[in-house]
Order: sequence, then C-alpha cells, then structure tokens
Amino acid sequence: LAQLFKIRDDKGQFRGGPAYYMEKGLGQRWAGVLFSIFLIIAFGFAFNSVQSNTITGAMVGAFGLDMGTTTVAGLEIGIASLVIGLAVVVLTALIIFGGLRSIARFAEIAVPFMAVGYLLVAIGIILTNLPAVPEALALIFKSAFGLHEAAAGGIGAAILNGFKRGLFSNEAGMGSAPNAAAAATPYPPHPASQGYVQMAGVFIDTMLICTASAAIILLAGPQEGTGIGLVQNALAAEVGGWGKYFLAVVVLFFAFTSIVANYFYAENCLVFLEHNHPAGLLIFRLLVLAMVLFGAIGSLPFVWNFADVAMGLMAITNLIAILLLSNLAVKLARDYDAQRAAGKLPSFDANRYPEIRSRIEPGIWH
Repeated sequence: LAQLFKIRDDKGQFRGGPAYYMEKGLGQRWAGVLFSIFLIIAFGFAFNSVQSNTITGAMVGAFGLDMGTTTVAGLEIGIASLVIGLAVVVLTALIIFGGLRSIARFAEIAVPFMAVGYLLVAIGIILTNLPAVPEALALIFKSAFGLHEAAAGGIGAAILNGFKRGLFSNEAGMGSAPNAAAAATPYPPHPASQGYVQMAGVFIDTMLICTASAAIILLAGPQEGTGIGLVQNALAAEVGGWGKYFLAVVVLFFAFTSIVANYFYAENCLVFLEHNHPAGLLIFRLLVLAMVLFGAIGSLPFVWNFADVAMGLMAITNLIAILLLSNLAVKLARDYDAQRAAGKLPSFDANRYPEIRSRIEPGIWH
C-alpha cells in the first residue's frame, strides 16, 4: 500500500507510508494527520531515547566505564553516560544536519554482518547446550501459562508485555516500516514485491534475532542484570568475557541505525504535515537530539510508558486503515502471484485498477 500510493517530493525522492495511503487510498487526510502525530511522538522522540539508553547501557556494561558523576540542573548524571550520549548526538547530528550519509551507509552495510555474526554465536551456544534446549523451551511456556502464574495474573502480564515488546521489536502492523518501504525502488517493479520483502524482515527480526537472545539467556541460567546487561552477562557466561564486547558493538550498530531510521520515519510524517520548512525542521531536529541525549543519561520508565501509548495509538490507526484497504492489498498480491505463476516478471499496470487510478501519483506507476 505504501508503494502503491507513494509520491515524489520536490527533490525527486519517493515518500509514502500509512499517512499517505490514508489520504490517497481512503480519502481521509485527517487520519493521516493523526497517525503522523503519533509516529513523530513515538519514533522521533520516545524510541530514540530508548535506543540511546540501550547503547549507553551496553557500552558501560561491557567496558566497565566508571568516570564518576557530575551534577547538571540538580540531577546527578554518570559522566561515562554523558560522554557516550554526546558522542551519539554528534554522530546523529552529522547525518541529519550535515547530510553525512557515509556514516549511515557504513552502519547499514555493517548491520547485516553483525546480525549474521550474532546468530552464529547463538547457534553455537544452542549446539553446545543441545540437551538443555527442550527444557529451556518448556520453561517459556510454563513460566507464562503455569498454574502459579495463572493464579497470580501472570498470563495477562505475559501477554501484555509480549504485545508491547513484540510490537517494539518488529513493528508489525504499527505502520513505521512502510515509510521506508515507500522510498525503495522495488524489483520486480510491482508494489507487492516490496510487501514480501517487508514481511521477511518481520520474520528475521522476531523469529531469528529475538529467539537467539532468548536462547542465550535461558541456556546460560540465572544471571544478574536487566535489559541489555542481562543478555551481556548471559553471553559472557557461555563464551567468555569477549561476548560482552562483541554484543556491545552489535548493539551500537543496531541501535544507531534505528535512531537514524526513526528520524527518517518522523521526518517523512513531518513532510506529510507540511511542516518541513527550515524553521520547523530545525526545531524538530534539535528536539530529536535532545531526546537522544536524555535517553543516554536518564531513567526511562516514563519514556517507555509514553512510547507504549503512542505505539498503541499508531497501531490502532494503521490497522483500521489496513483493514479498510485489505481488499486492494489482496488484489495486488494475487496479481503479483498470478504473473509469477505464468512465468512473467511481475509488473504493475495502473490501467488494471480503474477504481484507484486517479488516486495514484502520476508518473510513479505506468
């Protein structure tokens, strides 16, 4: 849908996403405006704080950085966290202000190798602990759905946290990734081809990367720490001290590329809201950098709760739009599959969709 209803901006770049298919596909610009506001709050501000906090935690935990504390505006702040946060702010600013895309490109190239390396380490741990794997898998279900947990309300808590963290992890149905998907030039040249690519991304993220982390934690046994610190301690218990450093580097690339992507998503919605004039962009970028720094030095319970609400509102808005446009999405997928089955290279012909042809940006699809 993001591919189908994408537009070309004044710089010749493709832009699209839920806000655009709500306006063009449903004819409801107000829904696109509402979605854009939710996304800017969640991805432009809240999630970037979470990512910078993860980077700081991974670096401090891996390298044991302790530079003492300092007081800023009456708040006691770890100097190491402040230094790391400022470094992330500078790198982010170089990209969003200076257009220094080489940093982003390097990170984008490195991330797949980091992901493969992380998966190989996880597979190695699973193979060396193969007899314990069935017990670890059973523990997941027992801990969530056991009688004790049911009596204590654990089932509801497990489902709630599963929804919240699962949504944060893979973003399926939330409407964030379509902002990036719309900017792609799909091959074969058909909207459905990019849809299949995005579906694969959800599978890789959830079923491979997240499952790998869960396996490492469960097979390592009880460890100290929470969040990224727990994963680092579990990895170190299995492979030695180098595991902490390796994971810190992996997290640095994962989280930093997420910050850049989050900014792009939010800027895309700012363009939709027609507030991307120089003054508006400057204020927005400064707020993004401020939230990145805040995440590095602050405690995030409030930010997480804030993000969960915005994330839920995004998902509800987007899922309603997807439901209303589902017939069109199915028609696109069937057209793509039929062409593949006939031995053709799938291509999109807007003339086969007279009911929506007038709503498709001229010159995008032929």
